[in-house]
Amino acid sequence: MPLTLREIADAVGGTVEGNADTEITGAAAIQTADKGEISFIANKRYLKYLPTTQAAAVVLSPDTECSHIPVIRHPNPYLAFAQVVDLLYPETPLLTPGVDPNAVIEESATIAPSAAIGPLCHICSGASIGKGTQLVSSVFIGRNVSIGENCLIYPGVRIMDNCKIAGNVIIHSSTVIGSDGFGFAQSEGGLKKIKQIGWVEIEDEVEIGSNTSVDRGALGPTRIGRGTKIDNLVQIAHNVEIGRNCIIVSQVGISGSTKIGDGVVLAGQVGIVGHLEIGDGAQVGAQSGVAKSVPAGKTVFGSPARDIMVTKRIDAALTRLPDLFKRVKKIEQKLSE
Repeated sequence: MPLTLREIADAVGGTVEGNADTEITGAAAIQTADKGEISFIANKRYLKYLPTTQAAAVVLSPDTECSHIPVIRHPNPYLAFAQVVDLLYPETPLLTPGVDPNAVIEESATIAPSAAIGPLCHICSGASIGKGTQLVSSVFIGRNVSIGENCLIYPGVRIMDNCKIAGNVIIHSSTVIGSDGFGFAQSEGGLKKIKQIGWVEIEDEVEIGSNTSVDRGALGPTRIGRGTKIDNLVQIAHNVEIGRNCIIVSQVGISGSTKIGDGVVLAGQVGIVGHLEIGDGAQVGAQSGVAKSVPAGKTVFGSPARDIMVTKRIDAALTRLPDLFKRVKKIEQKLSE
């Protein structure tokens, strides 16, 4: 059902400029929004689309000028628009509670009556599934795994033995939780596999993207803290500890036993050597190679990763290197003459 701009603004804590009775039926990008749709601008590069947008209304910061269409003013337009989308497109369960007849449920597994187990799921002995949790289809749950309330596990996820998943966790398709860590010892006969006897613990409100691997600990747990968000195609090795509310972007690789503090941001394709510590609030720029521990609050970039300002100065010097080489050649010619 459509919502008025006034209803939306009240729900997200914004203020309306213009016709507060404007009806909103959907949301779209500022470039493509049409009648009845609401959009937003949080990045200045999109301001060029504001004069010509066909949106019925737009969410803007208090200092962004706009007078030709209704506006919701909010100090954080990005956050406000996320809340608007939630209002316009409410979540609906993918399954109804109960166990699909094509699922395999082993003896001693426990499933809350309000949980939903889709077709071709396999839940092993001793596992427990909490209230309101949905296993969409073809999900494997190993022995003695515990999954809390209101989790959403998408098709093809594998959660191996003894792992512990808290509440309100989302795990996207084809991700593996609790696979063996990569541990081998040299021997005369070749590489001897070190049995990985640990597990994985995932706290509340974590979201993990598709095709991500979180390895079990060699001894003890691999941990992911409350509220952390992990993108697709991420590798988290054995006994890594990740703090709360971290952001880990696609193609990051974290080697074993590394400890990552709260609120850390690892941008795309960051690689981290094992047994390091990344302090609270640290940020690592895209494609950086981290070979040393990073203090709390520090921003590093490059390979090897250095303080971001040092890396920028090095990059600036490298861009001038060809001209410098030409000048040196000229000086050498004059000296030889």
